Amino acid sequence: MLANSDGQLQGVAPAQHNPLNFLQERLEALKGKNRYRRLRAVESAQDAWVMLEGRKVLNLCSNNYLGLASHPDVKETAAQAIREWGCGSGASRLICGTQSYHQILERRLAAFKGAGAALLYTSGYMANLGIISSLVSEGDYVFSDQFNHASIIDGCRLSGAEVLVFPHNNMEALEEKLRRTSGQSSRKLIVIDSVFSMDGDLAPLPDLVNLAQKYECLLMIDEAHATGVLGPGGRGAVSLFGLEDRVPIVMSTLSKSLGSLGGFATGSKELIDYLINTSRSFIFSTAMPPGVVFAALAALDVLDANPSLPLQVQENANYLRNGLKKMGYDTGNSQTQIIPIVIGEAAPTLEMSRFLLEEGVLATPIRPPTVPEGTCRIRTTVMATHTRQDLDFALSAFERAGQKMKVI
Repeated sequence: MLANSDGQLQGVAPAQHNPLNFLQERLEALKGKNRYRRLRAVESAQDAWVMLEGRKVLNLCSNNYLGLASHPDVKETAAQAIREWGCGSGASRLICGTQSYHQILERRLAAFKGAGAALLYTSGYMANLGIISSLVSEGDYVFSDQFNHASIIDGCRLSGAEVLVFPHNNMEALEEKLRRTSGQSSRKLIVIDSVFSMDGDLAPLPDLVNLAQKYECLLMIDEAHATGVLGPGGRGAVSLFGLEDRVPIVMSTLSKSLGSLGGFATGSKELIDYLINTSRSFIFSTAMPPGVVFAALAALDVLDANPSLPLQVQENANYLRNGLKKMGYDTGNSQTQIIPIVIGEAAPTLEMSRFLLEEGVLATPIRPPTVPEGTCRIRTTVMATHTRQDLDFALSAFERAGQKMKVI
């Protein structure tokens, strides 16, 4: 395209109104509500202590629950995989992206979860989108807990099914919704987190299994925050309750306890074959790269060789939670390595997070829309690699913060 004598492109009108002006207005509105967020770069590996803005601080907000993201065996295995296989997989799985290491990991994960087969996705978010939207569609029903993760919520929306949200962990309310749709030929799916990412409490899985059977529903459990830390050998909450044979669809992640990246579905061979052929987020995504896959395989090896790691996470969580409760903090219904400290409004929550950072503790403030209005919190998480000295350091900082903020 040529320019005229004034330097303007011929056929293109001069700019007058900027259609992106609304962006700054919305950003200012977020700042006014204390909901503005910015990225903060950690300058070291995701360990119990990290470097942040030139300072060494205690890391109380990582999902690297077992410390495997920086385990020497995991790092070396990933590095060796890149040297041998390269950095990328080259294509989607159904083109030429499926390589032998993908299938090795899938068989390993299926055995780990006690399932017939497994299927890798590039992230847990993509797994939930792909699984849910493959199982239900327009004219069907999906029953979702009000505190389910955003990826579940978005998967439900994407499916086109009618979404019936029930109050958190309220099985009576869920059964009432199931009863109202009983007798219809539509497909029905119950989907729920086993460990809730902002509250750290457990879903009543035995009750959910019974309701799904009673009302002839599909049941899908998201084990993202349970895999690696709950159940025998870290196999998850489904395994903790001994329900492997009664939960047909399980989603888990590699990016938290297993220290790598990606999500995966486990279930029957027929389920996995169906997802391979219908799940759009699987079909149209480039396959996971070799370094990531081999890191997950090495993490499973480390977990197998160190079965006490999940127990160490829970022991550390109990110690920190009990210490916070003794001070008078509200930790909600936390039963796991996720421990919320509920403050209420956004401004004091942000102030407490800033004070904790000054004291050497990195603990993230969580605000709406991630959590409901009036329930802003400091979300803490513990790792197997935290020492008792680390946790005492944290408790001392929280005591000073609570006294300064007058919340304990």
